[in-house]
Amino acid sequence: MCGIAGIVAAPGALPPQPAQLAALAKALAHRGPDGSGHHVVGRVALVHNRLAIIDVAGGDQPLFAASATLVGNGEIYNYRELYDELPGVRFATRSDNEPPLHLWRRDGTGFTAHLRGMYAIAIHERADRTVTLSRDPFGIKPLYICTTETGLAFASEAQALLAAGLAPRRLRAAARDELLQVQFTSGAETIFEGIHRVLPGETLTCADGRVLERSRLPALPEGGPEDITEDAALARLDAALAESVDLHQRSDVPYGMFLSGGIDSAVLLTQMARLNSAPVLAYTAGFADTDVADERPQAARLATALGANHETVEITAAMMWEHLPEIVACMDDPAADFAIIPTWFLARRAAQDVKVVLSGEGGDELFAGYGRYRTAMRPWWLGGQVMRARGNFDKLDVLRTRPAAWRDGIAAAEAHAALAGAGQLPRSRLQIAQATDVADWLPHDLLLKIDRCLMAHAIEGRTPFLDRGVAAASFRLPDGLKVRRGMGKYLLRRWLERNCPAAQPFAKKQGFTVPVGRWIAEQGGRLGPLVAAQPGIAEIADPARVAALFRTAGQRGRTGFGAWVLLFYALWHRTHILGLAPAGDVFETLSAH
Repeated sequence: MCGIAGIVAAPGALPPQPAQLAALAKALAHRGPDGSGHHVVGRVALVHNRLAIIDVAGGDQPLFAASATLVGNGEIYNYRELYDELPGVRFATRSDNEPPLHLWRRDGTGFTAHLRGMYAIAIHERADRTVTLSRDPFGIKPLYICTTETGLAFASEAQALLAAGLAPRRLRAAARDELLQVQFTSGAETIFEGIHRVLPGETLTCADGRVLERSRLPALPEGGPEDITEDAALARLDAALAESVDLHQRSDVPYGMFLSGGIDSAVLLTQMARLNSAPVLAYTAGFADTDVADERPQAARLATALGANHETVEITAAMMWEHLPEIVACMDDPAADFAIIPTWFLARRAAQDVKVVLSGEGGDELFAGYGRYRTAMRPWWLGGQVMRARGNFDKLDVLRTRPAAWRDGIAAAEAHAALAGAGQLPRSRLQIAQATDVADWLPHDLLLKIDRCLMAHAIEGRTPFLDRGVAAASFRLPDGLKVRRGMGKYLLRRWLERNCPAAQPFAKKQGFTVPVGRWIAEQGGRLGPLVAAQPGIAEIADPARVAALFRTAGQRGRTGFGAWVLLFYALWHRTHILGLAPAGDVFETLSAH
């Protein structure tokens, strides 16, 4: 896990400037505190900050082979196998990032088909003056590009491009409206004008300051539900989970896992306990003095049953108010997901013990855990509806202008998901809903949250469910092996029932939430006017209505969540559009000028 950046200057433009490269490295320093390196040849420059996980002593980057140079962010979990599959190659390191360099020299842009892992990779080929940029199919690791008249730049975080002056701090109103309505933004364009995401699975060939070619590796298998029995599906799932978790535990530094009270992390801990001779180190978050469900008791029971060393983190309202400005500041590509709060605090605690954490992201998407999937499965005359049919502010009467096109990106993802595998067995309604989430919600909310909140503390986050072997074993399952008796993740629950009955996988569980509504309501009278006065809020919302919303947060409907989104956006806009650093706690920051 690292930070990468680079510049590909256009003909006639100035070559990459030392001040720009230094600014990129400084902005990404939190991603890689263990070392740094750079590569500058003519109009091309690569920058790397390293978090040392594999081959700690010898794996510094850039990596070189003949006329090619690589910098990478992430982990290639099958690196040992790839070393064996490249006979005759003389390796300079035992790093997991060196095999991709030699695969690229052998296979060109098709090299990613051999990789199993999470990655954002840049390869400069001096002979033909090209730079190849590649991102893993699920979008676990981020990569952003911007193009100007002087050339192309890329970085692991959008804020690095802003900090280096390579892109302007200008907002795209359409993306802002999407953020307000669904809490994340979709597609290739970011909320910043001129900054684009390299999409999950994309490989770009760049030269002379522009993108020449694009190709894309899919995350999910094509085709509709397959014909398979429950027993056969369980056997296949067992093998896929064992292999994926084993690969994701490959590390030369200590590792642990995030343990909630849910199915996905219970599956991970069960499999990790099978594979480890020493107790697994597990971390769980809980909230003090609130009426939301506390996952700590269930997590503790599971940890005891599986012999894990269990650490808990209690999060209070005071902790949130103190640290929320810096938490939001790390979310440069914004996702107004209140789960950033416990994730950030868990990462801070885990950083005292480990450098790698496994987590259960992806389980809901691959095994159909969300209630919205069950609604999407039904035809409209039985109450079915598309996902995210209503926006967060549709009935709150706070915004000056009602957003009009906020769902266009999601609709485009739905259309693409339905067309995938055309000519084969068509996808079911459930598969289309899952694939839509895998395309946008997963990389642009959940995985973004994990990446930024963990990298803020120099912790690597790994997601064993988001593995091509697990996807092959799960996505084309019959709908009835995903959803049964009104309950999602049926096959995963059956696996857990066989392998860890203490998890009580078929017991009714309360969904995870964060008590932000209550916390905001307790401070609403003081907080509302401060939020309403922020420049980013004043241009989109009526100040009196914003203040009223905060006074009534938690009293009805979605007022609490609406207030949270406005608070998030006010802090985010202040940092990433106005360019102002946090100035203390929430109240001090919002009061500062």
